[in-house]
Amino acid sequence: MEEYPEELRTPPVALISVVGCPELHSQISAHLHSEQPPTNTLALPDFSKISLFSKKKKDSESNPTSPHSSIGGILKRDWLLKHRTKIPAVLVALFRSEHVSGDPAHWLQVCSDLDSIKNVVRAKNIKLVIVVVHSDAHDDISEDRMIALRKRAEVDSKYVVIFNPDDTSELKQSLSRLGSTFAELANTYYRDEGRRIKTRIDKKNSNAIELNIRYCFKVAVYAEFRRDWVEALRFYEDAYHTLREIVGVSTRLPAVQRLVEIKTIAEQVHFKISTLLLHSGKIIEAVTWFHQHQASYRKMVGPPEAIFLHYEWMSRQFLVFGELLETSSKTIQGISSIVIGSSGKPFSEWECYPAYYYQLAAHYLKEKRSTFEVFARLLEQGDAFAMLPLTDEEYISYAVSEGKRFRDSIEIIALLKKAYELYSSLKVHRMGSFCGFQIAKEHYAEGDVSNAKKIFGGIASLYRQEGWVTLLWEVLGYLRECSRKNGSVKDFVEYSLEMAALPVSSDTDVQRDCGPAGPANLMQRISIHKEVFEIIGEVSGSASIEDTCDMKITKEKPLHLEIDIVSPLRLVLLASVAFHEQTIKPGSSASITVSLLSQLPGTIEIEKLEIHFNQSDCNFFIVNAQIPQSAEVNDVQGHRVEIAPSLLLASNKWLRLTYEIKSDQSGKLECLSVIAKLGPHLTICCRAESPASMSDLPLWKFEDRVQTFPVKDPVLALSGQKASQVEEPDPEVDLHLGASGPALVGEIFMVPVTVVSKGHAVYSGELKINLVDVRGGGLFSPRETEPFSMDSHHVELLGISGPEGEDESQLDSDDIKRIQQSFGLISVPFLQNGDSCHHHMLPIRQVPLLLSRIKEVPDSDQSASLPLNETNILIVSAKNCSEVPLRLKSMSIDVEDDATERACSIRHGDEDFTSPALLVPGEEFKKVFSVISDNNISKLSLGTVCLRWRRDLGIEEQSDSSGTVPWVVSEQKLPDVKMELPPLIVSLECPPYAILGDPFTYYVKIRNQTQLLQEIKFSLGDAQSFVLSGCHNDIFFVLPKSDHVLSYNLVPLASGMQQLPRFTMTAVRYSAGFQPSISASSVFVFPSKPHFEMAASSNNGVKLVATE
Repeated sequence: MEEYPEELRTPPVALISVVGCPELHSQISAHLHSEQPPTNTLALPDFSKISLFSKKKKDSESNPTSPHSSIGGILKRDWLLKHRTKIPAVLVALFRSEHVSGDPAHWLQVCSDLDSIKNVVRAKNIKLVIVVVHSDAHDDISEDRMIALRKRAEVDSKYVVIFNPDDTSELKQSLSRLGSTFAELANTYYRDEGRRIKTRIDKKNSNAIELNIRYCFKVAVYAEFRRDWVEALRFYEDAYHTLREIVGVSTRLPAVQRLVEIKTIAEQVHFKISTLLLHSGKIIEAVTWFHQHQASYRKMVGPPEAIFLHYEWMSRQFLVFGELLETSSKTIQGISSIVIGSSGKPFSEWECYPAYYYQLAAHYLKEKRSTFEVFARLLEQGDAFAMLPLTDEEYISYAVSEGKRFRDSIEIIALLKKAYELYSSLKVHRMGSFCGFQIAKEHYAEGDVSNAKKIFGGIASLYRQEGWVTLLWEVLGYLRECSRKNGSVKDFVEYSLEMAALPVSSDTDVQRDCGPAGPANLMQRISIHKEVFEIIGEVSGSASIEDTCDMKITKEKPLHLEIDIVSPLRLVLLASVAFHEQTIKPGSSASITVSLLSQLPGTIEIEKLEIHFNQSDCNFFIVNAQIPQSAEVNDVQGHRVEIAPSLLLASNKWLRLTYEIKSDQSGKLECLSVIAKLGPHLTICCRAESPASMSDLPLWKFEDRVQTFPVKDPVLALSGQKASQVEEPDPEVDLHLGASGPALVGEIFMVPVTVVSKGHAVYSGELKINLVDVRGGGLFSPRETEPFSMDSHHVELLGISGPEGEDESQLDSDDIKRIQQSFGLISVPFLQNGDSCHHHMLPIRQVPLLLSRIKEVPDSDQSASLPLNETNILIVSAKNCSEVPLRLKSMSIDVEDDATERACSIRHGDEDFTSPALLVPGEEFKKVFSVISDNNISKLSLGTVCLRWRRDLGIEEQSDSSGTVPWVVSEQKLPDVKMELPPLIVSLECPPYAILGDPFTYYVKIRNQTQLLQEIKFSLGDAQSFVLSGCHNDIFFVLPKSDHVLSYNLVPLASGMQQLPRFTMTAVRYSAGFQPSISASSVFVFPSKPHFEMAASSNNGVKLVATE
């Protein structure tokens, strides 16, 4: 498309000519260019230059009915360029205001210039606009002079415009008015010109069909100037259809040149039609039009000697339309895979993608190159045809000479590369690979072997994956020749072996150009097989060897090939290994079968096989008894050598070899690879595969061949593995670890370790003990831990007792340290003997209002708050979470410093119990402490709970020896609490018990500890177990530093623990409502009056005993 002139590639833009006042031209032109649509300007410095527009038309078009008129071509040369750059639609004459309204001499000059302008614009039908330029804002032209100016110019009054460039406030509006006026007149000009030409078409007053085509083309162009795309498309189509009528009719030019002219005009008109269709988003219509276009002219090839011109033209059609599709503003989306197009000649969805057209453009360009080279060669030899004095022959000779100046391969590669990239972007890898294959062939033809080989290699990978054997055959042929030209012996041998092993057809009657690979048949496979093995075997005297004299495999440069499970060379050699047993005893023999398979067309003889395992001591060699072995083969460095009667590998037939193998090393024994030596300097290493998991050969999977298995045993054929497990040898030393139960934190625990010899006496050794992290970690080796540190571990080795009772003091100090470090002070999680919990509890029936509990701030300190100057109860509980009974001796709270003692006092009973308390597993022990703080501090530290315990000794607990067992001390720090002075305290006062049916008084006391008057709202709910008298809800005020008491009379109606009427209070000042807890609002009701007696306690205290 870049070869087309710009006036054809881009839509027409209106042209305005500006004359006079040259200093304003740039300003007016810049404004017209910025408008949408833009307008081009042709600036003339003075009025003397308007004579450029006064050239007369040629007689051929002014008098089309004249029989002697010369058409001069279907379309005039540079007609479109002339109307875009030389013939304006509007002529804008700029006159200064002082010249219009000045002295008579200036006015006469204005009139003279107007007369010259009228003579020019009338002949060309150019529209005229008069612009009077004010040089001063105070200029004033009389109305009579303006009328005289309009009449002299013979224009309408609206086309005489006043323009003041110095008025910056109105400049933009003035320029917009000028632009609107110019656009209106330009549109009128192109409409009038189109109507004038359409009149000729309607009257059919022309004798030549060529003129009708020209007229339709001009009307369409004028419609494009007006942005009337519908009319433009209609007349372009009329011109295209009329052009078909002159094919074979017009005799104005010689045959070849006439055909070239018709195709050139068809190409330009088709380009315009396609552009308009794509511009309006009609992609399917554009593709349909192109389908018809190329179908109409595909067979119009012309004489044989000019056929290369036809292929060049066809290539350009596909190229240009592909570029139009690619650059179209409408993206191609949602095109279904169904066949679209006309019912007569449908087309596929691919014709809606640019890559399709780039691919065919390259195809026709290749056809042009081939026909051009043949004709140019014959033309140079002089025997192509008789050189008669015909213009066509001269034209063809000129075309040939011009064609020699260009290299078509570069253009072909560029087109195919664009198609390849577009196909790849659409994820259409198959079509992309086909284009890539064509690119590689072009590089190969141009001698660029490196690029060709790189592209061929990528395409071969796809063809292997898709299983396209014939296409792969052709690509491998090119790769083989590229390797030959590069002198790469390894690549040449690999590609040759792969080609020879391909399952190509044996039908030799199929004729297809497969390039340097030759025909894809069995005979060619055998030929390639012989050629490559002649190189491997160093056979001389062969023609193929003489052709590949540089392809040598020598002792200094041996060849080694690797074949894995994804290698394309699995067709050449496939190795299967199967152990007959899944497990092997150490030192015992086991059978192993090594099987080889090849798809090469001929039988190959293997000189030596090397079987390699992950345990190198098990490697062994198999040599061919039919081939004399060299000294290198005999030197196997102590490995076992087996001699096989023959190592001949026939095509598609398993070669099975079974031998015994022995391993003394426990663990996994796996066959890694099988190395086959073919010839004196070639080895092929095959990755060993298991019969059970061996995949088929993809390219041979659906071929008509006998399916065989690598081993004869059907069980091994389905389950055989290339690996076996060598069992561990029987142990000679046994180790026993015993323990009486779980160890508890803080106690001394003994672990007996017993070493027993089962096979022979143990004279010396080392005992390593690893500790298991019960949090879920793995085993820790002492040698992998950090250096010995007592501070970073929770376990310590205190002593060692030998088998005869000696203790650690009898051992050498160095040995003790070494044992301590090898035993390891490994960090293990702290195993708690029981979860400890604690909570604070206020005095019975007393509730303080703590402001910190009214509205807790998120993410703030959530520590407990206690009221200042009040008695608080702390209950500490300890639970036995172990699996053994425990004895608890004492529970106490130890303060840290004297500051804590001054801040608060903690009271409790005796620390030590009279007898240790027994806690069975799961049992809980509680002790009550009272905490009183008299100092107003923000945070209070309560101290540390100290427990003294040990495991229960059972029967020995009553003996004297139990006193020697140490007690374990466990400590738990109590959390800090906050102290604050409560503004209000609610106290509930009632008897410690009640008697069924006897009334009692229930007091509610509200104490105000602030200096402010407190407003209190309260309510007292009913209780089913009591009859009460008193106010249920009210509002009252409590004076500063005083108490307010509410009293109620209650009569119990039920016995047992009963809930008192619930009291709820709201402090209005703090917007806080609170009520006592359930336990504080409960009382026990006796059915009758109880009787109590005093009893002495064992700890010199007194306790009450209720008697009935």
